[in-house]
Amino acid sequence: MLCGDVMRILMCLMAALGWLVASPAAAQYVPSVHPAPNAGDKENLLYLDLSTGGRVTILLRPDVAPLMVERVKTLTRRHFYDGLLFHRVIEGFMAQTGDPKGNGTGGSDLPNVKAEFNYLPHVRGAVSAARPGAQQGAPPEEVAAAENGANSQFFIVFEPTLKLDNKYTVFGRVIDGMQYVDAIERGEPPLKPSRILHAWIAADNPPAYVAAPAAATTPNADLGPEVVLPGATPAKPVAVPPKPAAAPVKPAPAAAKPRPRR
Repeated sequence: MLCGDVMRILMCLMAALGWLVASPAAAQYVPSVHPAPNAGDKENLLYLDLSTGGRVTILLRPDVAPLMVERVKTLTRRHFYDGLLFHRVIEGFMAQTGDPKGNGTGGSDLPNVKAEFNYLPHVRGAVSAARPGAQQGAPPEEVAAAENGANSQFFIVFEPTLKLDNKYTVFGRVIDGMQYVDAIERGEPPLKPSRILHAWIAADNPPAYVAAPAAATTPNADLGPEVVLPGATPAKPVAVPPKPAAAPVKPAPAAAKPRPRR
């Protein structure tokens, strides 16, 4: 009797284990064993000082995307992102940056980052890793290369775009300064692109936000006194006769006041 009970327990455990392995949903949505960081965790706060007028604060999520978070921290501390453009900005969708070439084809000198698709949605303010796309019907190896092709580029979502969920790695979210993201110049590419002035990790005690310097204007050059060649005589100033006084003009009658449109 005891042996039969033990066998039944073992069979139940094996069945439960088989369900966990076989179920895609269970495998996809298992929560992280690491707690999510809070807004006071300076090691996981990314500051982006933008040319649009202020600082954007992003809460990074190493609990669900540790590889991408580590990559962004490494590049930030290298000052890799300083001065980079938002090269692709689509109204109602997202603003993309992180490419030193400024055309969407560049990245860092570090290897690509493996996909870390997770349960975080692409809602307003979500920060997600950009990567190459694969054509529809592409072979599995091409799809895998694209999915594991994130490097340095990322995008910030303007409006919820849930069709990207579980296809791109969300690794953070804007928690302050979203108005400066909204002010980024639109275009593919923008005519006058906005840029990241500086990127910082809060734990490194960065300075306060400093606006971009205004475009310098060149003052008129002082050419000094007139130069006279040897043997030449300076030109005499030509007297300009005064203009005759103009005849007084009779004022025109006042125009009728336009009626307001309703």
